[in-house]
Amino acid sequence: MAQAGQHKCLSCNDYFTPDRRVRKRQRYCSSDACQRVSKAQSQQRWLAKPHNRDYFHGPVHVARVQAWRKGHPDYACRPIPVSPLQEECTPQPIDKAQESVNRTEPPEPLQDPPLQDLISPSSPILVGLIAHLFELRLQDEMAATARRLVQLGTDILGAANHGQIQTGPAAAAAAARAPTVQLD
Repeated sequence: MAQAGQHKCLSCNDYFTPDRRVRKRQRYCSSDACQRVSKAQSQQRWLAKPHNRDYFHGPVHVARVQAWRKGHPDYACRPIPVSPLQEECTPQPIDKAQESVNRTEPPEPLQDPPLQDLISPSSPILVGLIAHLFELRLQDEMAATARRLVQLGTDILGAANHGQIQTGPAAAAAAARAPTVQLD
């Protein structure tokens, strides 16, 4: 028994709830078999109209298609390019000596921290600003530029390491002694 608002599919005769945007026009349910029947019926209706019967026929259309195929000879044979959105991450073995719970020495700092550590995802304005000012689009280029900017900032502030930016009178005195640096 159909519930309120349901239609009966013209192909499988099952009741379905039509999409709200095309509620009055939808005659087939969303199953693959019924959608194929719907497409075939739609094409038959379109071709049955007198002005559509010769739409793909005649010397004008044959010449048009032949000219296009001549201009694009490898269109049908070319592979569809598949580009990953991000590079593959290869798994790296874990050094059990470094991961030991009884380790006494602190871990050594990273040489070049990844871009995610320099620019947090919560600061898209900084990422956009770097991309705009330096006309960059690739993450590797942005990472190199961000590292260079962090190094410049730490040099100006007189910090020895990336994570030890100093504040106060000592930092101001160190900044006053720091050499002038000009961006590229």
